[in-house]
Amino acid sequence: MVVQLLSRDETDLLFHALADGTRRDIVSRVIESEQSVSTLASRYNVSFAAVQKHIAVLERAALVTKHRRGREQIVYSNVRTIQKAGDVLRSWEELWQSRADRIGQILAADSPSATGEEKGTTNDRRIND
Repeated sequence: MVVQLLSRDETDLLFHALADGTRRDIVSRVIESEQSVSTLASRYNVSFAAVQKHIAVLERAALVTKHRRGREQIVYSNVRTIQKAGDVLRSWEELWQSRADRIGQILAADSPSATGEEKGTTNDRRIND
């Protein structure tokens, strides 16, 4: 069973934020080391404002935080939220694996070898005309 690690809204925000490749890349970069918004913006072929919007989405999902250092805004990863995302995915994986295992058990129980039937035989008798 999936343990409720995050609220439904938190889960939606988290996976919406991670659904975009640029945002995933930003998270990857700030996991490696804190980065200024301008440094991040210089790495992408989009406007500075677009990168700021991506960072705002990541902040709402609690994947990153931003702090002012002098004139710069520095972006940090929130490792705890990233760990929670992994925990949610692992719990879903366990749920689906147990469902797949159960299907396998049901199929094995219904197989001819489990019921004592042999392949290629039938209980029907044909009447010759």
